[in-house]
Amino acid sequence: MTTPVLEKNVLLAHDAGLASQCIVFEEDVVGKASRLSGADHRRNARLEGLRALVPTGNAILGIDLADVKQHAVLCDHDSRVLKRWKVDAKAWQLGVLLDRALAEAVKLGFASVTVACEPTGHRWQIVGQLARERGLAMVCIQPLAMRRAREQEDFTTGKTDAKDSVLIARLAARLHCYVPEDIDQTWGQLRHLGARRHDLVVRSGAARQQMRDLLECVWPAALAAAPKCTFDSATWLACVDVALRGGDGRPERVHSDGLGAFSAAVREALPRFGGVKLRRGIVAAMFVALADPTGVHSRRAGALQRVGWVLQDWRLTVASLTEVEQHMVDVLDELGLRELLTSIPGLSAVGAAAILAESGDLARFSHSRALVKHSGLAPRAYESGEYSGTTRVSGRGRSGLRLAAWRAIFGALPHNPVLGERYLHLTTRTDNPLSDGQARASLAASLLRWIYAVVTQATPFNAVEAGGRRQLALAA
Repeated sequence: MTTPVLEKNVLLAHDAGLASQCIVFEEDVVGKASRLSGADHRRNARLEGLRALVPTGNAILGIDLADVKQHAVLCDHDSRVLKRWKVDAKAWQLGVLLDRALAEAVKLGFASVTVACEPTGHRWQIVGQLARERGLAMVCIQPLAMRRAREQEDFTTGKTDAKDSVLIARLAARLHCYVPEDIDQTWGQLRHLGARRHDLVVRSGAARQQMRDLLECVWPAALAAAPKCTFDSATWLACVDVALRGGDGRPERVHSDGLGAFSAAVREALPRFGGVKLRRGIVAAMFVALADPTGVHSRRAGALQRVGWVLQDWRLTVASLTEVEQHMVDVLDELGLRELLTSIPGLSAVGAAAILAESGDLARFSHSRALVKHSGLAPRAYESGEYSGTTRVSGRGRSGLRLAAWRAIFGALPHNPVLGERYLHLTTRTDNPLSDGQARASLAASLLRWIYAVVTQATPFNAVEAGGRRQLALAA
């Protein structure tokens, strides 16, 4: 047998009647096989941080949270149940349970207790505060990990609170958990403002679509009066408001008063919709539309009355949205991040605040890629051996963050040269060009990386560095 040449990582095999075969490993030298990638180092650091919260000397208190019936088990790291409790109490009353679990763990020889639970509604936050008040560590289990654990338990999707509490403790012991976000009042305020803004944006969009559908059915002439701007025109909105208020769902009644009276009423209503300058062309077109009978006659009066009510709701929603966005910008100023984030061309202060409201403090992420993965915009590889499947975004992560970044791209793309050049490259390259949606998703991930760099490094946006090799070549 020939001695293996370790320096080249080559094995020579001899077989009777066969020529010698040479098997070469990917590593040129043995030493390269021990090198760790940056991802390996970050993963190891994350596991070390989790192990510090779930040390082997601690017992694990797994709690399956509910409204008033809480199931909890005290387990060791081999998932042996040491004590079980079934408590009829609200989440705020679980301090007694934590005290008893700690006393029981110390009695059994453990140093302390690590609390583990699923992020159920708001209750995990209450338990987290109770644990911090007692100096106890707490980790959370992803609901998806719980679902997979139930299937692995007995190959079914059966669920009971008693079994789930054990699975929670088991996953925590195996470090299949994460550290819940611990935010201060400023970041907490931004988080809730972002949630409020999201609700108002959805409500505003729903109201606009509802009005469009109703008008298209019973009064299409109103939509044709300003086809290019419609709901973005304060003059058009004031015209609709006057037509529906004055005619009580019958615009022809307002038409009988004449164009002068109609124009005067519209001018008076214009400030309610944030308008300053009256667009006479739209007023004239809307005056003609007042007498247009086109539409479903049997539903017209009722539908237009309904449009009037929805219009008032939408106006109040837009006013509330403006107020909330101003509060978000104020919080951004309080954090000292507004000037840094708006240095990215095309990114508004509101768009940046919406992204940070979903992401939280970026210092908690070890790398920009971690933020992208948190949003679900990271590519999902599908490879095995020499096979390489289609790569798509993972879609796993915080959907609100993904949506905020996606919306920000639409405003930033026309005004950001780096994004514009990258979009053109991705959609026109000869090798595997991307569709519009795929390219925008890639740009959204790039925007998140830029935001991470700007915030964590406290440096304004640099177009040359953000553009990578392409921009460096142009600069040279």
